[in-house]
Amino acid sequence: MFDLILKGGDVVDGTGDKAHTADIGITGDHIAAVGALEANEASQIVDVTGLTVSPGFIDMHTHSDFTLLADGRAESQVHQGVTTEVVGQCGISCAPVCDHHAIPSVSPWYTDKADHPHWHSFGEYLDALDRTELGVNVMAFVGHGSIHRAVLGEALRAGEPDEIAQMSKMVDQALEEGAGGFSTGLEYWPGILAAPEHIVPMCEQAARRGRLYATHVRNRDTQYDLGFAEAIATARQAGAKLQISHIQPKFGAPDYAMDHTLDMIDAARRHDVDIAFDVIPHDWNHTLMAAILPKWAQAGGLDEVLKRLADPEQRERIKANPQPMWLIVKARHWGDIVLLNATVNRDLVGADFAEIGRMRGVDPYDAVLDILLEEGENLMSVFWSSKSFRDQDIDLCLQQPECAVISDTVAVAPDGILKDHVGSLSGYGWAARFLQYYVRDRAVLSLPNAIRRVTSVPADRLGLKNRGRLKRGHKADICVFDPANIASNCSARHPRRYASGIAHVLVNGRFAMRNGSRTDQNAGEVLRDFAG
Repeated sequence: MFDLILKGGDVVDGTGDKAHTADIGITGDHIAAVGALEANEASQIVDVTGLTVSPGFIDMHTHSDFTLLADGRAESQVHQGVTTEVVGQCGISCAPVCDHHAIPSVSPWYTDKADHPHWHSFGEYLDALDRTELGVNVMAFVGHGSIHRAVLGEALRAGEPDEIAQMSKMVDQALEEGAGGFSTGLEYWPGILAAPEHIVPMCEQAARRGRLYATHVRNRDTQYDLGFAEAIATARQAGAKLQISHIQPKFGAPDYAMDHTLDMIDAARRHDVDIAFDVIPHDWNHTLMAAILPKWAQAGGLDEVLKRLADPEQRERIKANPQPMWLIVKARHWGDIVLLNATVNRDLVGADFAEIGRMRGVDPYDAVLDILLEEGENLMSVFWSSKSFRDQDIDLCLQQPECAVISDTVAVAPDGILKDHVGSLSGYGWAARFLQYYVRDRAVLSLPNAIRRVTSVPADRLGLKNRGRLKRGHKADICVFDPANIASNCSARHPRRYASGIAHVLVNGRFAMRNGSRTDQNAGEVLRDFAG
């Protein structure tokens, strides 16, 4: 006898195979059977005829490290079928820290409204997650930026050999304590200071344990080839499995950049470098607003940064930066750049900077620096988004069978202490938009192939042995949806609208959503052994 049977759905099992009609039998937190189960009994039978039944979506690149501690329900993700998140990306992780007072400086979307325990080690951070009621399963990578800060603080240097050795030991300890991989963010402080000789010893620790090295590369615009070559060279030297995060080139890259990048990857693979990549399924690119500051302006910690922003002479030097992280800023396309998340200036969220500049009667670039200054201690929580990606690049990536699809967002909720937070313009609808826009509307991928990109592809890459497929013995992480009606409903002005078309979501065999409504069940687990 089963605890639950999902009866008569169109099963898309995560492998890429065609849909077939079948029942799913669930016992406890596992799938016990897939097939014709009409002769079997169950405590509950839910008819899902006419709906698609797939594995729950695995979002292998998020920044929910702290928001899940603040509000573990993960409403924005669960409402669109996500059952597993991977945090600690782009070199940013909540741990390790040398002192609990450093937690805010390394925690993305930190809010002092959250009641959270203190930690130092990576294992202690995972313990804190373990004690949280989680709406999704969570795997956590350890970030180079946090490791660097734990050893060097805010010093304007990458580290001497003995310091790099200390950082490598810290990476190894984090992996021992349950980190699923190692990540870098080479366009962010302090990753921007590091060269391959600094990163390779840390990547070697991930390689030794068979864990992923995920990187936000140094450049994806005019010098895209240098950025991707650096990532490949680092992984090659370390013998690490490389995951290139959100690979699509940015505004300013030549039209052929994506083709060339894929050629570079193919060449490296012929010499046994293990490389895969992922894309964000929309043309908006979001990041920390403070990342627009040159590295000299980010040195010395928050107080020093704020002093520079208040100094008119230093401001002019900042604005004259010849190679900002976003060339769309240098090109002054202010109408294509919107404020995404702020605390002091939350009333401006959703407005573009051409509009903000007009409202304030200042040059838009000064409005950017004014907002950073006004946010004060919340400066590292200010995010913005720009129209910097191209559909044709995303389409080309999706044609590659190893390409996963990610959100690059955070798990938030429209109520509670995170109600004013926004992770990205599609944070409430990235998975729905992928299935709506790239699959149903434009047929870039078939539905079975698309489901594979958010289920078995990330599961296999991450080493999750019993998630990502609808298969006997696998964990019962399941999404049931209507492919004809699944849709993202969020926009720049209304970023907190839930997706539509999701009927049921199960996490470890328990209904997180039922009949289109969220339940009070939060059955997510912290994943440390990578076998489920």
